[in-house]
Amino acid sequence: MSGYRGRFDNLTGRPARPYDVRPDEIEGAVRETLSRRVAVARPLSADPAGQAIRRGNRIRRRRTAAGLTLAAIATVLVSTGMAQLGQDSGRRGSPIVVIGDPDPSARPIPTATVPAPLPSPGMSADLLVGGTLISADGKRLELPSVGPAESARPLPAGGGLLVVGAQTTAGRSLWVAQNDGLVQVLLAGAGGIVVAPDGRQVAWRDGTDLLVAGVIGNQLIGSARTPVPAGAEPVRFVGDSVLVRLDPDAPGHALWRPGAGQLTPDDGRRTLNVYGTLPDGRLVGQVATGEPGGTCLAVLDPTPALKTVGTGCGPQLSTDGAGGISPDGRWLLVNGQVGKVDRSLLVDLRRLGPDLSALPAGPPVTGAVAWTTGSAASYVDGAGQLVRVDVDQVRAGKPAEPSPVADLRPGDRPVLVTGS
Repeated sequence: MSGYRGRFDNLTGRPARPYDVRPDEIEGAVRETLSRRVAVARPLSADPAGQAIRRGNRIRRRRTAAGLTLAAIATVLVSTGMAQLGQDSGRRGSPIVVIGDPDPSARPIPTATVPAPLPSPGMSADLLVGGTLISADGKRLELPSVGPAESARPLPAGGGLLVVGAQTTAGRSLWVAQNDGLVQVLLAGAGGIVVAPDGRQVAWRDGTDLLVAGVIGNQLIGSARTPVPAGAEPVRFVGDSVLVRLDPDAPGHALWRPGAGQLTPDDGRRTLNVYGTLPDGRLVGQVATGEPGGTCLAVLDPTPALKTVGTGCGPQLSTDGAGGISPDGRWLLVNGQVGKVDRSLLVDLRRLGPDLSALPAGPPVTGAVAWTTGSAASYVDGAGQLVRVDVDQVRAGKPAEPSPVADLRPGDRPVLVTGS
């Protein structure tokens, strides 16, 4: 191998180091070198665990800051809402607005699944009787925190009721009664209170003002107000507007749309009562005629002036304002007289005109009329009994007969849940 000129390696010339090294010595040297390298702790260029911990801490701090910011905003909004709804309106004892969910530990045990007596004969709508909700199929739910009621409607999203309390010396109350038995006060000490047919809005009288607010969950949100005359009270919702009776002892109504100015009295202050809305949005009411004590049914435009666009005269109508229109807009159940006897009357609104006639339908109506179909309605009479009207039976000359409400205690008055 040394015969090749120009090649220099460890096999040519004298070796640079001896080759008489045993294999075990080489192995030991290699092991020693590697052990020294392992013993030296070299810092890592990147620490994955530390980076993950630091990243988690940053995320936690950001979430905490965001949560505190949202909590502060919510506190400001709630405080503003309560200030709007509870601000002084010129009288003592302004309505109390309760926002938030009370202690769940105060929830009564629901009894809706407890076997209940059979419902009253002919019962086709839910009833609120003395703090107990009785469904059409006979199930019961105890609502002990609900006082004497005047009307009730389902919540917009279901799951309970909006209950308007009866008039007391302290005013009226509005409760939310949930299906698990929890009852919450939304308003207390208010004047007249009305709830929109869909349960999404509430209007009430507070001193010299009329207020409207939306219902979201268990809260009243975004109130608007307008001054009203002394004695004026809200009657019902007409779309997003509120129908207001200006004087309980005289004709005259006004239709107020929140945010669109003040009240404008109706055309000539002739309207005595308004019974409901037709499918096309027009109203059906009772207007005064030129004769003393004379009244007629009228179709009214849903405008602030409530202009009369059609009338029907003939039946002797009561002026108590009780009545209701079927969902299809054909039938009106209203109080009146047959001869000298007070009765509820069934009127075919398709035949509204000069020679309007009415059929006796049953005992007089008190409270709300609940139309469950286009040809069936229920109401409570003056004796606290349930009356179910069948249009076909009435047209055949068979007025409805009242039936007692099961387990009705003395002093209790049933309230029909309308819109259920």
